[in-house]
Amino acid sequence: MVNEIGLANSIFNQFLREMRDEKIQTDRMRFRRNMERTGELMAYEISKALDYKTEEVITPLGTAHMRVLEQQPILATILRAGLPFHQGFLNYFDEADSAFVSAFRMHEKDHGGFKVEVEYLSCPNLEGKQLILVDPMLATGTSMVHVYKALVAKGAPLHTHIACLVATQDGIDHVRMNLPKNTTIWIGAIDDALTAQAYIVPGLGDSGDLSYGRK
Repeated sequence: MVNEIGLANSIFNQFLREMRDEKIQTDRMRFRRNMERTGELMAYEISKALDYKTEEVITPLGTAHMRVLEQQPILATILRAGLPFHQGFLNYFDEADSAFVSAFRMHEKDHGGFKVEVEYLSCPNLEGKQLILVDPMLATGTSMVHVYKALVAKGAPLHTHIACLVATQDGIDHVRMNLPKNTTIWIGAIDDALTAQAYIVPGLGDSGDLSYGRK
């Protein structure tokens, strides 16, 4: 299942618009904060798809029955671009454990392509858990698939939610072909095309550089 959040009228699109605007992008602090805010809004939408149970809570005047999460999800992200986006999810799933993956593209000079190398992984046990894997951009989908395969070495999730701000249809199709059926994709917006260097057009640029400076 693919959910494109930006299709509905909401404040989410205002934040995403500011992140795309090359003039507003020069305010690095605002860019990171908008990444965080879109993460919060997407976390809220994903929370509706999770499992809940009823618990009693004692108030000063009596007892209330409240629907609460059955289990906290595991929040995973790819360093470094995903960090402020991940923080937005963590603001809402504030009792969740987190996983971090260092992955990078190895560009091949002769062929103009690239392969993805996973260099570092810090992850709790994922067996039977709800995994939310967040990364701002889903271009070709290659990095996302490699990172997912590295993560599931730590256990098979009950369900995986892929959360990205901007994606291409090619990237979405690649993820759907290579991840299991118990996967839901959440996208802010689906853009038209990729450059030869695998950047999304119109996209928003390099979210890691815009958040933290050029590598």
